[in-house]
Amino acid sequence: MNKNEYIKKLAEYIHDLPKEVSEEILYDYEEHFRMGMEKGRNEEEIAVSLGDPKNIARQFIAENMIKKAENTTSANNIIRAIFAAVGLGFFNLVIVLGPAIGLIGLFIGLFAAAFSVTISGGAIFLAGTFGPVFSGGYYIPFSPIVSIPLGIGITCLGLLMNIGVFYLSKIFYRLSISYLKMNLQIITNRRSK
Repeated sequence: MNKNEYIKKLAEYIHDLPKEVSEEILYDYEEHFRMGMEKGRNEEEIAVSLGDPKNIARQFIAENMIKKAENTTSANNIIRAIFAAVGLGFFNLVIVLGPAIGLIGLFIGLFAAAFSVTISGGAIFLAGTFGPVFSGGYYIPFSPIVSIPLGIGITCLGLLMNIGVFYLSKIFYRLSISYLKMNLQIITNRRSK
């Protein structure tokens, strides 16, 4: 593959990146060709030494997605960054996607538990407050004197759990970004050798 074919393929693969980023990447690779030719190497040798344009583009896309997730915190951005990192190789399917699915499941469970505790506390409070009025002759095991403070306490516990899970998720978000950066750096260093 000659220089023009290589640059054209690379440009096709990175066309979704921001224009200034893709222009900088293309300029850098044109410089690689220029410097290699100054050293007496031909374009085909330089193209082989640089590697597959598709793999290079995947690395730049993953790097861009990770930066985007780092700068703008959202579930959508971190999921895109994870899938971009998974696209770098089969090994990342286990190393990146496995822990990501586990963490997502963990946080869904934690948020569901915190939400359930909050709702059950509210239900106990409402049953203690309005139960004697609307019981219709049914036996209510707790008196309002017990169930109202108990309901308020459980609701507060649920709200505290929600706050705790929220802050825990922010910490894990930052840790996930660091993990993805480290993974990308390892892959980049391994491919450059």
